[in-house]
Amino acid sequence: MPTELQFHVALPEPSLPELHSSVRVSSSPIYWRRLLGFLGPGFLISVGYMDPGNWATDIAGGSRFGYTLLSVIMASNLMAILLQSLSLKLGVATERDLAQMCNESYGRWASFSLWIGAEIAIAACDLAEVIGSAIALNLLFHIPLFYGVLITGLDVLLILLMQRWGFRYVEALVIALIGTIIAMFGAQMVFCRPEYWPALRNLIIPSPSIVTNPDMLYIAIGMLGATVMPHNLYLHSSIVQSRNYKRTPKGKREAIFMANVDSALALTVALFVNAAIVIVAAAVFHRSGHFEVAAIEDAYKLLSPLVGAAGASTIFAIALLASGQNSSITGTLAGQVVMEGFIHIRVSPWLRRLITRSLAIIPTIIVVAFTGERGTEKLLLLSQVILSLQLSFAVIPLVLFTGSRKKMGEFVNAPWLQALSWFVAALIAGLNAWFLVMMLR
Repeated sequence: MPTELQFHVALPEPSLPELHSSVRVSSSPIYWRRLLGFLGPGFLISVGYMDPGNWATDIAGGSRFGYTLLSVIMASNLMAILLQSLSLKLGVATERDLAQMCNESYGRWASFSLWIGAEIAIAACDLAEVIGSAIALNLLFHIPLFYGVLITGLDVLLILLMQRWGFRYVEALVIALIGTIIAMFGAQMVFCRPEYWPALRNLIIPSPSIVTNPDMLYIAIGMLGATVMPHNLYLHSSIVQSRNYKRTPKGKREAIFMANVDSALALTVALFVNAAIVIVAAAVFHRSGHFEVAAIEDAYKLLSPLVGAAGASTIFAIALLASGQNSSITGTLAGQVVMEGFIHIRVSPWLRRLITRSLAIIPTIIVVAFTGERGTEKLLLLSQVILSLQLSFAVIPLVLFTGSRKKMGEFVNAPWLQALSWFVAALIAGLNAWFLVMMLR
């Protein structure tokens, strides 16, 4: 791995060249054996859809409005599946990631501005991960938030070690942590004894009150804004190229199909996690009359007494810690992708991690030192606002590129898909804009 900055003037190398085509895929006629080789990138991406930044809005929605906002979780998940599908198709079809395509298609200053925006979004996401992990360490081991923030910076060593062993080990670690989150919330679902039929009905059928009740609409938009992460679109278009599939039209078609299966499976897992957070909050807090629970720490303190199971709060905190650590891994990779893609600068993973972690840790340390837990709640909210602001700057180029026959060739979006993509892009931009207006009032 490089130990110094290396500037590339020629055409950019493939995304993450040390990972490009590094994962062997089977040529077996048996479908599931071929699919196994493609499973992994989607699960790395799914981490961003269940990171600590999502928890506060899910808890607030469930505690205040019961199961009603579950349909918002479903809608945001469907939009995520669409956008991630466009992202992986762009990577496979063009053999360029989204950052590289922006750099090649737009002027110098436009590319530089998009790069700065992407870096800010990654730092904001990292901020949420730092706070989430620090809160989890505080809840589990009573480590003060100040020291918990410092400890979270050490995960760079684990990430570097995993990458040295191979990308499959990174994917295995992420999937193991996702499995931990699923197990923890599966246990919570058993403990809290929710009303499954109302939950299922609200998951599938939206309630008109979502748009007629201003308070409910506010939280619903927050859920949508916190779900689709801009850095995930950059990352997916890159890591999907880690598979050693045949770079022919036929090989690319199969790679796109298999990667879509991987992505849909992983995002279905993310749907379960987000829905489970809302369901647990509804079954425990809303049902008992605790309508104003929104902070993660408050949820932790109330879970065990209200559920009646001594380990309920601990299970909640373990899931939070796994979520924070998982998100830090994907944040590191996304940072490498945008830096290499936009400005052709390669940095050692440990140095890249140190830079992004410092940008997240330094403001967090300052805020924790002076304001304590109340300040971390505001920082968590700020991180979601920044992500909302940056999202359209990734979504709109993605829709433009995948709708261009010149760039995509035979893999260009069909007219119906392009129309649907523009509708989703406009909806996300509009909802995020409205969310920001309401927050600034």
